Amino acid sequence: MVKAISASAFQLRGHLAILALASFILSFMIARTFTFFFPNVILISGELHIHHFWFGMILLAIGGWLGIGYNQKEIDTAAAILYGVGGGLIADEVGLLLTFGNYYSELTWTFMLLLLSFSAALILFSKYSQSIIKELHEFVSSKVSLLFGVFLAAISVAFVLETSNFLIIIVSAGLTATAILIVLAFLIHQIKQKT
Repeated sequence: MVKAISASAFQLRGHLAILALASFILSFMIARTFTFFFPNVILISGELHIHHFWFGMILLAIGGWLGIGYNQKEIDTAAAILYGVGGGLIADEVGLLLTFGNYYSELTWTFMLLLLSFSAALILFSKYSQSIIKELHEFVSSKVSLLFGVFLAAISVAFVLETSNFLIIIVSAGLTATAILIVLAFLIHQIKQKT
């Protein structure tokens, strides 16, 4: 029989997450800098060009295995670093992997920006979740949220209608959905107050 996972059994180890994220960023920047200054230094074995994302995959596997298999402070630290470095090596070649050959694709920088933004938001939310939830509740209960939601929806829809850029359409569609959720939250809050 499978045991349910409870919140009390979850152990937040933020220092390891931050260590892995710092290792990830540093690994990405070193790989990107090295390939910028030494673009002709490549590892070739026979007819195979061995990209550094393969080393990243190996480091991810080792770091993940150590993190799952052991519960010791030094090994957890090493696992976080290996996992972060492996992820950075893989992220450095996102453009190459998605375009099948363009290492300098803008997709790599877009991916990094989105990943770092998401990670920063996640770290901030985990640290300040109670304050954020309280302030969101106060925001949703004010008329400012309704006006903001309508404004955000109008601007987002205008961007969707005026561009053919896929990334802008995706971001604008996400903002439109967010705006609709804000307006709905305001309306639900108003209905609950009247009952």
